[in-house]
Amino acid sequence: MRGLRTSRSLAALGTTPWRHALALLVVLIAFAARTDAQVRSEFSELHMGVEVRIVMYARDERQARKAARAAFDRFAALEDIMSDYRPKSEIRSLDRRAGEWVAVSEPLFTVLERAVEIARATDGAFDPTVGPLVALWREARRVHRLPGDTELDSARAHAGWRHIALDSVRRRARLEKAGMHLDLGGIAKGYAVQQAIKGLRAQGVMSALVEAGGDIAVSDAPPGKAGWCVDVPGADESVRARAAALTNASISTSGPSAQFVEIGGVRYSHVIDPRTGLGLTSGVQATVIATDGALADALSTALTVLPREAVRSLLARYLGVIASVTREER
Repeated sequence: MRGLRTSRSLAALGTTPWRHALALLVVLIAFAARTDAQVRSEFSELHMGVEVRIVMYARDERQARKAARAAFDRFAALEDIMSDYRPKSEIRSLDRRAGEWVAVSEPLFTVLERAVEIARATDGAFDPTVGPLVALWREARRVHRLPGDTELDSARAHAGWRHIALDSVRRRARLEKAGMHLDLGGIAKGYAVQQAIKGLRAQGVMSALVEAGGDIAVSDAPPGKAGWCVDVPGADESVRARAAALTNASISTSGPSAQFVEIGGVRYSHVIDPRTGLGLTSGVQATVIATDGALADALSTALTVLPREAVRSLLARYLGVIASVTREER
């Protein structure tokens, strides 16, 4: 009956049925536009030793804040698992139990499995067991003195990706040599930014960018855009073109520009060649775009170490991955 009264009221105003329908359609379209509108929000926190930045488009501020909190909490949880600085992290526990099979969390197993795969593909140019060598170079940067041959030999003796054993059936891992020290700094942030994107999607945020140092992951394009525009100075045209409209992918850049030590007039990078134990002395920047954040991160690390002739054959193993490597000899 209420509907009949409404119809009579409209007729009394001289509104014909088709005009009424048209007016209703306009109202519905306007309402749909308002409900589909996306609000841009940006958040940042410190995790894994860097500022983690999240840019997203959500339906309102409440959804944005809830989604950002979930993403940052995921970063914090992964840091508790993979940080080599935290004595109680899961990888430190694995170090201490070298020689034993140890049940590990799903994220750690996933990252270790990917790390071993890439170490094998790069013939050790990427190696998740470089912890003893990294410790030497952190000390070298602090005291401005190169590590001695004896120190390097000892550190190399306690490294080697081939000494990681993985059991996918029971989801467990074993470090086969006492004194091994995992360092996932070349892969963990790439994994984390992609996991953050996954978490944002679970909160209903479909368009977002997550950045942590040299690692970025994105989901769907921002409203009205072809993709996220990520600036990659120094990269070649193919990478810059892809990065200018990036969707549902990860991009990672590695290089020596941010951290280095100058000793005896030579600039040594914080990026270590696991096969020699020495910091790189050439300026190499590598940028990798892939759908897998851990892969992009680890490959960009490896490409700063590998010689030119090995780069093309490595990339041929990974379909859909594009990369740019620039070198500047010092």
